[in-house]
Amino acid sequence: MSASMSSPTMLQTAAAAALEFAKSHGATAAEVEVSTSVGQNVTVRLNEVETIEHNRDKALGVTVYVGQQRGNASTTDLSSAAIGRTVDAALAIAKYTAEDAFAGLADAERLAVAPFASYDLYHPWQPSIEEAIEHCRAMEAAAFAVDKRIDNSEGGTLSTYKSDFIYANSLGFMGGYPTTRHSASVTMIASNKSGMQRDYWYSVARSKDRLETPASIGARAGRRTVSRLNAKRIATADMPVIFDSTVSPSLIGAFVGAVSGASLYRKASFLMDSVGTQVFAKSISIAEDPFVPHGLASGPFDSEGVATVARDVVKDGVLQGYFLSSYSARKLGLASTGNAGGNHNLIVSHDDIDLAALLKKMGRGLYVTETMGHGGNGVTGDYSLGAAGFWVENGEIQYPVEEITIAGNLRDMFKSIVAIANDALPYGSKRVGSVLIDKMSVAGE
Repeated sequence: MSASMSSPTMLQTAAAAALEFAKSHGATAAEVEVSTSVGQNVTVRLNEVETIEHNRDKALGVTVYVGQQRGNASTTDLSSAAIGRTVDAALAIAKYTAEDAFAGLADAERLAVAPFASYDLYHPWQPSIEEAIEHCRAMEAAAFAVDKRIDNSEGGTLSTYKSDFIYANSLGFMGGYPTTRHSASVTMIASNKSGMQRDYWYSVARSKDRLETPASIGARAGRRTVSRLNAKRIATADMPVIFDSTVSPSLIGAFVGAVSGASLYRKASFLMDSVGTQVFAKSISIAEDPFVPHGLASGPFDSEGVATVARDVVKDGVLQGYFLSSYSARKLGLASTGNAGGNHNLIVSHDDIDLAALLKKMGRGLYVTETMGHGGNGVTGDYSLGAAGFWVENGEIQYPVEEITIAGNLRDMFKSIVAIANDALPYGSKRVGSVLIDKMSVAGE
């Protein structure tokens, strides 16, 4: 593992001190997370520097259990005295909370065992302010160079970030690792007689070398912006819809929400009791892989120290399992899936076709590149969003469209997936290409 940005010993010492103080002051169990982070954020707009931000943070959060009563508190001061006061505060809170039969640390047998693999998540990059400014200017310049109708900018931003953490509990678990996350983006505005349009492009990666170049980000932002000029509305109808790969992860996010523990034990999910049933089209499989090198959602254990596992979440359209923390698992009479803190890298199967071939497969319909609003109802699965994109005829983009609403029910939408392109972006915890859905309601004119 690469050397950390800060002393792991300092974090370990703080964590051990919190646990010892909790134990000696009446806690029957305790867990603590200590973290430090350093970041830089630079934004340039119209070639002029708009913001330069530096962040340096540290925090300790402790949760104590007194029997089945739970209390938690946090501090940004890692001195011994401050840690003691924080644990005292957590203990005081625990005295006034109701007993919860499902509260407690993760099951000891499910905790990850050292040594922990690193998965190549730490690639510190500290560009000088001058270098960061030039990076942003290069993105803007590349975007402006695309077309003279691009006449304004909302700015280009470069963010570099590194962090380190230790999680420990009174069962003897202690582990942590450093990570980095760098991102670059630019948003442009184009104008003509039809009005103004805006669009953007971005890149996110663990290492500088895996970021798209400023020239590439700017050019893509410019092309996307110009392509939206002269947008029209379309007539209300039912039609096939393609969700672009920048939008399709939100569909998988809605699925994750519906099969996550908190929604299930509250009976607030349209996918209740769905393990072993078909929830997607038979051609769709979804794998969870916490061990992807450089992955933005990779790691050897979850936020409770439970060992992560690679698994099939959906296989041939059939749901294989939920996303559960220790608490939600106990509420449901199941076992933790190592998902306290969220899902790890979800990789959705795809067909051996690119976006152009997916458009050909659709033939005639709507290609959505932006959505607006909150989307799905987690209880009913009803889905409705404002959208913008392009009208497609004979498998070819004809013109941009705007001021429309797309609607359906997620249960039906998941089963009506016709095909998925191979254009997934590696920019988040859900890797899914552009998705073609057989039929949705589109409200326009």
